[in-house]
Amino acid sequence: MRAAVVTGFDRPVEVREVPVPEPEPFQVLVRIEASGLCHTDIHAAHGDWPVKPALPFTPGHEGVGVIEKLGSAVTGRTVGERVAIPWLGYACGVCAYCVSGRETLCASQQNTGYALDGGHAEYAVAHAAYVVPVPDGVPPAEAAPLTCAGVTTYKAVKVSGLRPAECAAIFGIGGLGHLAQQYAQIFGGRTIAVDVTEDKLRLARDLGAAHTVNAAAEDPVAAIRGLGGADVAVVLAANPRVLEQAHASLRRGGRLVLVSLPKDNTMSLPVFETVLGGISVIGSIVGTRADLAEVFQLHAQGRTKVVYETRKLEEINQSFDDVLAGTVPARLVFEL
Repeated sequence: MRAAVVTGFDRPVEVREVPVPEPEPFQVLVRIEASGLCHTDIHAAHGDWPVKPALPFTPGHEGVGVIEKLGSAVTGRTVGERVAIPWLGYACGVCAYCVSGRETLCASQQNTGYALDGGHAEYAVAHAAYVVPVPDGVPPAEAAPLTCAGVTTYKAVKVSGLRPAECAAIFGIGGLGHLAQQYAQIFGGRTIAVDVTEDKLRLARDLGAAHTVNAAAEDPVAAIRGLGGADVAVVLAANPRVLEQAHASLRRGGRLVLVSLPKDNTMSLPVFETVLGGISVIGSIVGTRADLAEVFQLHAQGRTKVVYETRKLEEINQSFDDVLAGTVPARLVFEL
C-alpha cells in the first residue's frame, strides 16, 4: 500500500510502498478513502513539540474509510462499515477522566498519527472502540475534516459556555475557524470573524458572520470593542500576539478559549485585567467520541458546511507548504 512516511524531522515526507498492516485482536483494518490534513500533522512531521513521535511514522488523524477486516476480539463493528479514525486513537477506559466522559484528558491515551500510524495511507489499523461511525449521506471527503477540525471547534464552543444572543469572536478563519463560526451560530451566538485575508473573511460572511475584521488592516481589539466586545473569543491562530488580542477584545465576564498551540508555547496574560474583568481562560483539547458523533449528526442534518480542497497523497509536501503559507481556502483532504 502507499503511505506517507516521516523518516526525519528535517526531511520531506516520503510516499512509499509499505506492507498493509494486520489488525491486532481489538483493532480493525480500515481502507482509507479520504484523510484530512491538519496543522498538527505538520507539527508532528517537523518535530515541533516537546514530546516527538517515534520515527518512522505515518501522520494523519482525520482518516475516513471502510472497515475491511476485524481483529479476533472485536465486537460492535462490522466489515463494510464506514468509520472515522480520530486523534484520540486509544484511552485506558478506566481512569477518572475516562469514566467521567473526559477521555481526551486520559494520561494513558495514544494519538493517531503521532503515537499510532495515521490515515495518510491507503490502509490503517485502529482500535475498534475508538473509531466513530460516519452517518449515511456524509461523503468521506466531508467527514474527514469534521473528524478533527470539526470536533475540536465544536468542543471549544461547548466549553466556552456560549449562550444565545452572546457574541463570539473567532480568531482565524480557516480549516478550523470556518467550522467554529458555524457551531457558534448553531449555539445561538452572533459571530465576529477575524482574519488577515479578504478571501477568508468573504467565506465567513457567506457562512453568516455578523461582522468581519481584517486584522492586517485594522486593530482587531479596537474593532471588536467598538462593536461592544466579545463574550467569547475562540483562538485558532497559532500566534501569541493573536492570543493576546483575543483576550483584550473580551467584555467583562468574557471567556478566552485557547485551541491553537504556538510553537514557542507562551503568551502574555495581563493579570490585573483578567482578575478585575472576571475573565476566564479555558484550554480546550479535541472532543470525545460522543462529541464527534454529534458533529456528524449536525452535518448529516445539513446544518454545517465543510469547505475543502482535495489533493493527491503525493502532493503532501506541497500541501504542507500551502498550509503554512495560508493559501488554502479552508481544509485540504487527500483522496486515496
